[in-house]
Amino acid sequence: MIHSMTAFARRESQGDWGAFTIELRSVNHRYLELGLRLPEEVRVLEPRIRERINQTLGRGKVDCTVRYQAPAEYATLELNRDLVTQLAHVSREIDGIIYNPAPVNSFDVLRWPGVLQLPTPDPERLHAEAMTLLDAALADLVATRAREGEKLKELILQRCTAMSEIVAQVNARRPEVLARARERLDARLAELKGELDPARLEQELVLLAQRLDVEEELDRLSAHLEEVRRVLAQKEPVGRRLDFLMQELNREANTLSSKSQDVDTTRYAVDLKVLIEQMREQVQNIE
Repeated sequence: MIHSMTAFARRESQGDWGAFTIELRSVNHRYLELGLRLPEEVRVLEPRIRERINQTLGRGKVDCTVRYQAPAEYATLELNRDLVTQLAHVSREIDGIIYNPAPVNSFDVLRWPGVLQLPTPDPERLHAEAMTLLDAALADLVATRAREGEKLKELILQRCTAMSEIVAQVNARRPEVLARARERLDARLAELKGELDPARLEQELVLLAQRLDVEEELDRLSAHLEEVRRVLAQKEPVGRRLDFLMQELNREANTLSSKSQDVDTTRYAVDLKVLIEQMREQVQNIE
């Protein structure tokens, strides 16, 4: 199944332990790049969260934001009296050593890490709730990416069909285009009459046929389009493979345009390049 790299998912959960909100945003990227924003209560989970996302997603720039709100009964600040007592003793000891010490007030003490403590629910339970919610959000994200991927697949297949029709039209015009080129050459030769060497004339005719014949380019275009259809039917990530095929299709369309000696064929070549560019833009979002 084709997956898009552009998606969004949001999950919320709450209980007597508090409330979690997880948001996942992903956009296209050559590789998998993670950006995490975690509250202090679950910051220790960062390695596990990274591992879980890496196991679930293949490519894309993914931003994961986790928010936590403690229940009201845990909102009261507690003073770490033992730490404050230790700080006071150390401060007096330092005052006895240095010359002209500056006074230490209560706000200086409050800025010391750990002096004020905010009680939290059981960390193990919080961590379990956070990981469960992450799994749910990831499932939503993957489902969204799959739905978007199906739309991208449909759009690409439509353009493959349109390109195949153009290739068939160009192929049908080949005999007429070569016949017209031969007529123009014959008219020019009639003007020159016997001025050209017959062997040289035959060589020029062969070179002209090679320059005008686009059968090889049309065959490769058809083969690449078949490969696109085959790749779209695979289940693993195919974005990089499709990106390579877009380059190959564009190369053949450019060659077709450069060989064209016919207004209609040139127009068809331009139409092909427009369709290829449209597909390339869609492929950039495929995982």
